[in-house]
Amino acid sequence: MKPPRRRFLNLAAGAVALPVVSRIARAQTYPARPLRLIVGFAAGTTPDIVGRLIGQWISERFGHPVVVENRTGAGSNLGTETVVKAPPDGYALLLATSANAINTTLYDKLNFNFGRDIVPVAGIVRLPNVMEVNPSVPAKTVSEFIAYAKASPGKINMASGGKGSVSHLAGELFKMMTGVDMLHVPYRGNPVPDLLSGQVQVMFGPMPASIEYIRAGRLRALAVTTTARSEALPDAPTLGEFVPGYEASAWNGVAAPKNTPAEIIDRLNREINAGLADPKLKARFAELGGTVLAGSPADFGKLIGEETEKWAQVIRLANIKPE
Repeated sequence: MKPPRRRFLNLAAGAVALPVVSRIARAQTYPARPLRLIVGFAAGTTPDIVGRLIGQWISERFGHPVVVENRTGAGSNLGTETVVKAPPDGYALLLATSANAINTTLYDKLNFNFGRDIVPVAGIVRLPNVMEVNPSVPAKTVSEFIAYAKASPGKINMASGGKGSVSHLAGELFKMMTGVDMLHVPYRGNPVPDLLSGQVQVMFGPMPASIEYIRAGRLRALAVTTTARSEALPDAPTLGEFVPGYEASAWNGVAAPKNTPAEIIDRLNREINAGLADPKLKARFAELGGTVLAGSPADFGKLIGEETEKWAQVIRLANIKPE
């Protein structure tokens, strides 16, 4: 079996050769009707917000509506399967997320193979998580937290957005790389209220969900999980400054069913990259704490492959099973 990174690179580059006239004609007529952008998460979530921002941009560029459809369930697998089964004509697109890379290993049986059945189109944005604690925790830095956790084994509750979520795996990666012991408390709903009340002490949570609480002093940000500091929280160091090599983040991009014609993929990629260069749209993503992921389909495919391999190791070592 080809490793995930190679599979995604092959998908991004392996378009079937078509007669030149046919390719030009198809590129000139696409799109001729509204597009669907399938988001595997509920309305109001960060992926939904990202999908609606990029969908509006594509709609304006194409002159046809982009209808965002929220197909929730099974950690975004239901939405992904919807796109896998759609005709490969560029009219059904997937808001691909880091959950897709995680789910490849997390779920033993899926009705699709993400690396085989989906082709990368373009990255959109990378979003940091925040290592954040209730102010009652007597730690002002990551180093102090590690010392506190090692002195209190098993007494710290770590909240997450559910088993196999990015916030869960970011915490498990931290545990592996530091040797601390924390009790994982998965939530089906929003864990932030319990973090605010002190029922749980720490979370590696998505920045948009808690940034206002951090700014108000109701939560304490110890670090961001990306390799670079975030403009949204400029005073927060990176976790890698304390734990060399640590990186964990959420990302979003656009993908399409396999066998979607190369000229359609290229057209979508160009328009999305134009949006990522637009100052207004770029500023909207910055408000979420995100950094844009402009690049080619192959660049996005490489990211998906690397993330699939990375989280597969964490899932196996921590023996994580889906809820």
